[in-house]
Formats: sequence, structure tokens, C-alpha cells
Amino acid sequence: MRLGPIALTPPAPESPTAAFGELASQEQVERTIQALEANGIHAIVVPDRAAARTVVLELLPKGAEVLAASSQTLEAVGLSADLSDVARFDAVRPRLMKLYQEGKMDEQRKIGAAPAFVVGSVHAVTEHGQVVVASASGSQLGPYVYGAGKVIWVVGTQKIVPDLETGVRRVQEYTFPREDARAQKAYGRGSALAKLLVIGKEFQPGRITMVLVKENLGF
Repeated sequence: MRLGPIALTPPAPESPTAAFGELASQEQVERTIQALEANGIHAIVVPDRAAARTVVLELLPKGAEVLAASSQTLEAVGLSADLSDVARFDAVRPRLMKLYQEGKMDEQRKIGAAPAFVVGSVHAVTEHGQVVVASASGSQLGPYVYGAGKVIWVVGTQKIVPDLETGVRRVQEYTFPREDARAQKAYGRGSALAKLLVIGKEFQPGRITMVLVKENLGF
């Protein structure tokens, strides 16, 4: 299937598609798991955020170098705090924040580009096993694509969509307006739909694990 040009400029304001916030059916989840596995992405299904938190922490060795990507899903699950615990992990995010405050942007960029583990989320998963991630800065995209040794994504099943075109629509019509409003409230400025990543396959066995949660989490 071919996907035409992708417009990163958000469409004109309109009512978000309510269906993009609805949890996928069991049949959709099963089709998606099979497709993800065929594309080299290991998928685990859990019932709720508590189970997701347990699974992710079990996947991470004590003392491992871990970058927690900025993610409303990780916040909802409680993992952002876990993964920044320097007593438990070699936590990358606290180091990045310190470098940012010191104005050491080049060092910050290099340290964040290739952690042993990166944990985050995505914005759409197709029933064909494709993954869509949008970003304003792109800071998490490099580790997702290649830089990180291992990638763990925590994803609510409301993000499952039939195909890639619908996945891009979900980002434009559902994810971006919510993230833009959140950023405006939190930082006093909106976000930007600046960069879009599509992952269709992972060739390194065991590198990417997706924890699918049967709960509406994040955008």
C-alpha cells in the first residue's frame, strides 16, 4: 500500500474524531499483535496501567541505563518517576535536565541519542503492524529508530487504527490538538507537528517491545 504526501501542518480546527479515543476490540488487538510480531516488534498485552508498570520494570535490569521519553502515557502509568529514580537505574533524563539548565545542548543531544534502553510511547499502531510517532523536537525519534539498544513502548489500545493513512489522520485530528492544548497550559506556548516517524519493520530481534494496555492512556 502506498501512502501519499503527508502534510505535517495540522488541518483546520474541527471536532476531533471521537472514534480515535475508543479502545480497540479484541479482534483488532489480536490482528495487530500478529502483524507487529511479523514485523519484528514483540507485543505484550496487559489489562491495565498497573500491569503495564509491572511488566516494564521487569523488562529493565537493575542499574540499567534508561531514558524515559517525554510521554503522557508514562506519566499516567507512573513510569516517568520510576525511570528517573537514580537509586534504581542509571537514569538519563535527570542528567539531560541538568545539562539543559547548564546550557550544554551538544552534550545533552549526544547523551540522549543512544541510551541502552529508551521507554516511551507512540501515537498510532496499525493493524498491519506499522507504528506512527509524531514529535515537535524529534528528540525521541533517533533512539526509537536506531540509537537505543532496546526500545520499550507502552501503548493504550485506543491508538490501534486500521491502516497508515488513518494513523496519520489520528495524529493530525486527535493527538496534536490535545498535545497542543497541554503544552499551552504547561509551558505557555503550543506544540508543533514538526516531525513524523513511521516504523514498518525492526530487523534486530528482541530490540523493540510494545506493551499494549487495554486502557485509554495518553494521546
